[in-house]
Amino acid sequence: MSPQRIRVLIVDDSAVVRQTLSEVLSSDPEIEVMGTAGDPFAAAERIAEQVPDVITLDIEMPRMDGLTFLQKIMSQHPIPVVICSSLAEDKAQSTLKALEYGAVDIIAKPRFGTKQFLEDSRIMFCQAVKAAAAARLHPLRPGHIVEPKLTADAILSPATNAMLETTEKVVVIGASTGGTEALKTLLEALPADSPGIVIVQHMPELFTRAFAMRLDSLCSITVKEAETNDTVLRGQALIAPGNHHTLIKRSGARYYVDIKEGPLVCRHRPSVDVLFRSAARYAGQNAVGVILTGMGDDGARGMLEMKLAGAMTIAQDEASCIVFGMPKEAIKYGAVNKVLPLQAVAGAILTCTR
Repeated sequence: MSPQRIRVLIVDDSAVVRQTLSEVLSSDPEIEVMGTAGDPFAAAERIAEQVPDVITLDIEMPRMDGLTFLQKIMSQHPIPVVICSSLAEDKAQSTLKALEYGAVDIIAKPRFGTKQFLEDSRIMFCQAVKAAAAARLHPLRPGHIVEPKLTADAILSPATNAMLETTEKVVVIGASTGGTEALKTLLEALPADSPGIVIVQHMPELFTRAFAMRLDSLCSITVKEAETNDTVLRGQALIAPGNHHTLIKRSGARYYVDIKEGPLVCRHRPSVDVLFRSAARYAGQNAVGVILTGMGDDGARGMLEMKLAGAMTIAQDEASCIVFGMPKEAIKYGAVNKVLPLQAVAGAILTCTR
């Protein structure tokens, strides 16, 4: 008996987007598009007939905007929601509010382009829906609130010769589904003199800059979107820009980041695996690796490489994860030194880097 497919309801006012999304998602044998709706009122009628496993939701729609509809869904009948938004910088901050209201993920609306672009989009769309279907929905918190699989070798350059000795610590963090709120919790708990941090959060381009700005306004440390040659500094977190891989490198005793284009790695760009493997090569025992909530296995191999290089490695525990996929895979690989609840991770980072 074949497993039941994930039923998806697509809500978007554009008929072209509804058709394109339907074709993209229906191409995956594990996903069934149960219907589409042009606005939240039509969506509510479909939900009354049959409850979907996942909803993809546009933000700007007639009669009722997506954020209002999302709040109603999460307060009345919580269903995993993936926000499908256009890549417009002026809309990024409002779209990020959807994550506070309970949305599981953000994906960029499909655009027509090269065959490779469309294939990459298909992989990321289907992955986002599968992750949402597996998500453990948490109550709203008040306040601040067979696919191609490449390895990181496709992005990483060969390791260089021996580097100068340094005792400076660097922290690398990987997250996916549910990671935006997990990162907020973690970074808010860190003091202003924390060790330098580099983060990969699976998120579309432009949204990572808005996300970094939001975190910067909430945290004692400085948070910014990473740019090529940015130095990894104490009291600062660099977030990998969407649609680009981010690596840590060394120049003497200085750590800095390198931003690269390239193929999807572990179905993602940026990839946690790429970041972690670069930390293993260039920081070794001076690195601390943290893997947070997320679907899939991105980061597991890279974290194992970090552990073998002498780094301390930490995974978020199942009870505090929205999706216990990435931490589970890293644990299964034997790549993790400590498994901790989210609230304990900041303290463990500080202990490891003293």
